[in-house]
Amino acid sequence: MHLPHGPRPVVQAGSGARLLIVGQAPGRRVHDTGIPWNDPSGDRLRDWLGLSREEFYDEQQVAIVPTAFCYPGKGKSGDLPPRRECAPAWHPSLLAAMPNVQLTLLIGRYAQEFYLGDNGKPTLTETVAAWKEYLPQYFPLPHPSPRNQSWWKKNPWFERELLPELRRRVALLIT
Repeated sequence: MHLPHGPRPVVQAGSGARLLIVGQAPGRRVHDTGIPWNDPSGDRLRDWLGLSREEFYDEQQVAIVPTAFCYPGKGKSGDLPPRRECAPAWHPSLLAAMPNVQLTLLIGRYAQEFYLGDNGKPTLTETVAAWKEYLPQYFPLPHPSPRNQSWWKKNPWFERELLPELRRRVALLIT
Protein backbone atom coordinates (compact mmCIF):
# COMPACT_ATOMS: atom_id res chain seq x y z
CA MET A 1 0.00 0.00 0.00
CA HIS A 2 1.51 3.31 -1.06
CA LEU A 3 0.75 6.36 1.07
CA PRO A 4 3.05 9.27 0.22
CA HIS A 5 2.94 10.65 3.78
CA GLY A 6 2.76 7.32 5.59
CA PRO A 7 -0.18 5.76 7.40
CA ARG A 8 -1.99 7.84 10.00
CA PRO A 9 -5.56 6.60 10.35
CA VAL A 10 -7.98 9.35 11.35
CA VAL A 11 -11.17 7.90 12.83
CA GLN A 12 -13.56 8.88 15.63
CA ALA A 13 -15.81 6.08 16.81
CA GLY A 14 -17.53 5.52 20.14
CA SER A 15 -19.91 2.71 20.99
CA GLY A 16 -22.62 5.19 22.01
CA ALA A 17 -22.57 7.29 18.82
CA ARG A 18 -25.97 7.81 17.23
CA LEU A 19 -24.75 9.87 14.27
CA LEU A 20 -22.21 8.45 11.81
CA ILE A 21 -20.41 10.68 9.32
CA VAL A 22 -18.82 8.88 6.38
CA GLY A 23 -16.63 11.08 4.19
CA GLN A 24 -13.91 10.24 1.71
CA ALA A 25 -10.40 10.45 3.20
CA PRO A 26 -8.49 12.83 5.45
CA GLY A 27 -6.93 15.83 3.75
CA ARG A 28 -3.39 16.99 4.40
CA ARG A 29 -4.30 19.27 7.34
CA VAL A 30 -6.30 16.48 8.97
CA HIS A 31 -3.42 14.07 8.38
CA ASP A 32 -1.03 16.51 10.06
CA THR A 33 -3.24 17.14 13.11
CA GLY A 34 -4.92 13.74 13.47
CA ILE A 35 -8.27 15.49 14.03
CA PRO A 36 -11.07 14.61 11.58
CA TRP A 37 -12.65 17.46 9.62
CA ASN A 38 -10.17 19.92 11.16
CA ASP A 39 -10.18 22.24 8.15
CA PRO A 40 -12.47 24.68 6.29
CA SER A 41 -14.57 21.76 5.02
CA GLY A 42 -15.14 20.71 8.62
CA ASP A 43 -16.15 24.25 9.60
CA ARG A 44 -18.79 24.22 6.88
CA LEU A 45 -19.94 20.70 7.79
CA ARG A 46 -20.41 21.67 11.46
CA ASP A 47 -22.42 24.69 10.29
CA TRP A 48 -24.59 22.47 8.07
CA LEU A 49 -25.24 20.18 11.04
CA GLY A 50 -25.80 22.96 13.56
CA LEU A 51 -23.16 21.46 15.88
CA SER A 52 -20.48 23.09 17.97
CA ARG A 53 -16.93 21.72 17.87
CA GLU A 54 -17.52 20.18 21.30
CA GLU A 55 -20.64 18.34 20.14
CA PHE A 56 -19.05 17.31 16.84
CA TYR A 57 -15.96 15.85 18.52
CA ASP A 58 -17.88 13.95 21.22
CA GLU A 59 -17.20 10.38 20.08
CA GLN A 60 -20.05 9.04 22.18
CA GLN A 61 -22.46 11.06 20.06
CA VAL A 62 -20.78 11.46 16.66
CA ALA A 63 -18.71 8.84 14.88
CA ILE A 64 -16.51 9.87 11.96
CA VAL A 65 -15.38 7.05 9.70
CA PRO A 66 -14.03 7.99 6.25
CA THR A 67 -14.09 5.53 3.36
CA ALA A 68 -10.28 5.55 3.59
CA PHE A 69 -8.59 6.33 6.90
CA CYS A 70 -5.31 7.81 5.66
CA TYR A 71 -4.41 10.79 3.49
CA PRO A 72 -4.01 9.46 -0.08
CA GLY A 73 -1.78 12.29 -1.33
CA LYS A 74 -2.21 15.15 -3.75
CA GLY A 75 -3.35 14.81 -7.36
CA LYS A 76 -3.56 17.23 -10.28
CA SER A 77 -6.82 18.83 -9.16
CA GLY A 78 -6.90 18.20 -5.42
CA ASP A 79 -6.42 15.19 -3.19
CA LEU A 80 -6.28 11.74 -4.73
CA PRO A 81 -9.34 9.50 -4.34
CA PRO A 82 -9.61 7.40 -1.18
CA ARG A 83 -8.03 3.98 -1.36
CA ARG A 84 -10.77 1.52 -2.27
CA GLU A 85 -9.61 -1.37 -0.08
CA CYS A 86 -10.12 0.44 3.24
CA ALA A 87 -13.92 0.62 3.53
CA PRO A 88 -14.61 -3.06 2.72
CA ALA A 89 -11.84 -4.13 5.08
CA TRP A 90 -12.71 -1.97 8.09
CA HIS A 91 -16.26 -0.60 7.97
CA PRO A 92 -18.15 -3.81 8.85
CA SER A 93 -16.29 -4.32 12.13
CA LEU A 94 -16.47 -0.62 13.04
CA LEU A 95 -20.21 -0.49 12.37
CA ALA A 96 -20.73 -3.62 14.46
CA ALA A 97 -19.01 -1.85 17.37
CA MET A 98 -21.41 1.11 17.09
CA PRO A 99 -24.87 -0.43 17.56
CA ASN A 100 -26.58 2.87 18.42
CA VAL A 101 -26.07 4.60 15.06
CA GLN A 102 -29.43 5.87 13.85
CA LEU A 103 -28.39 8.13 10.97
CA THR A 104 -25.44 7.92 8.58
CA LEU A 105 -24.38 10.98 6.62
CA LEU A 106 -22.83 10.00 3.29
CA ILE A 107 -20.59 12.88 2.31
CA GLY A 108 -19.44 12.89 -1.29
CA ARG A 109 -19.61 10.41 -4.12
CA TYR A 110 -17.19 7.82 -2.68
CA ALA A 111 -19.20 7.33 0.52
CA GLN A 112 -22.45 7.25 -1.44
CA GLU A 113 -21.16 4.66 -3.89
CA PHE A 114 -19.90 2.39 -1.09
CA TYR A 115 -23.04 2.53 1.05
CA LEU A 116 -25.79 2.96 -1.53
CA GLY A 117 -24.35 0.75 -4.27
CA ASP A 118 -26.87 0.27 -7.06
CA ASN A 119 -29.45 2.31 -5.12
CA GLY A 120 -27.47 5.48 -5.79
CA LYS A 121 -28.35 7.73 -8.68
CA PRO A 122 -26.06 8.31 -11.70
CA THR A 123 -24.65 11.58 -10.30
CA LEU A 124 -23.92 13.08 -6.92
CA THR A 125 -26.42 15.87 -7.58
CA GLU A 126 -29.18 13.39 -8.38
CA THR A 127 -28.35 11.32 -5.30
CA VAL A 128 -28.36 14.33 -2.99
CA ALA A 129 -31.57 15.65 -4.60
CA ALA A 130 -33.21 12.28 -3.84
CA TRP A 131 -32.19 12.46 -0.16
CA LYS A 132 -35.70 11.63 1.10
CA GLU A 133 -35.50 8.21 -0.60
CA TYR A 134 -32.59 7.17 1.62
CA LEU A 135 -34.06 8.18 4.97
CA PRO A 136 -34.23 7.26 7.76
CA GLN A 137 -30.93 5.34 7.52
CA TYR A 138 -28.85 7.47 5.16
CA PHE A 139 -28.59 11.17 4.34
CA PRO A 140 -26.46 11.86 1.22
CA LEU A 141 -24.61 15.18 1.08
CA PRO A 142 -22.13 16.89 -1.23
CA HIS A 143 -18.64 17.43 0.09
CA PRO A 144 -18.48 20.71 2.05
CA SER A 145 -15.19 21.73 0.44
CA PRO A 146 -14.84 25.41 -0.48
CA ARG A 147 -14.13 24.12 -4.01
CA ASN A 148 -17.82 23.20 -4.30
CA GLN A 149 -19.25 26.70 -3.95
CA SER A 150 -20.47 26.69 -7.54
CA TRP A 151 -22.43 23.50 -6.79
CA TRP A 152 -24.35 25.20 -3.95
CA LYS A 153 -25.09 28.21 -6.16
CA LYS A 154 -26.47 25.93 -8.91
CA ASN A 155 -28.56 23.98 -6.39
CA PRO A 156 -30.33 26.49 -4.10
CA TRP A 157 -32.77 23.77 -2.96
CA PHE A 158 -29.89 22.29 -0.95
CA GLU A 159 -29.78 25.19 1.50
CA ARG A 160 -33.49 25.95 1.35
CA GLU A 161 -34.93 22.42 1.71
CA LEU A 162 -32.29 19.90 2.69
CA LEU A 163 -30.25 21.74 5.35
CA PRO A 164 -33.19 22.55 7.66
CA GLU A 165 -34.24 18.89 7.67
CA LEU A 166 -30.65 17.75 8.21
CA ARG A 167 -30.27 20.09 11.21
CA ARG A 168 -33.60 18.94 12.62
CA ARG A 169 -32.65 15.26 12.43
CA VAL A 170 -29.17 15.85 13.87
CA ALA A 171 -30.61 17.89 16.77
CA LEU A 172 -32.86 14.95 17.68
CA LEU A 173 -29.81 12.65 17.93
CA ILE A 174 -27.37 14.89 19.81
CA THR A 175 -28.13 15.44 23.47
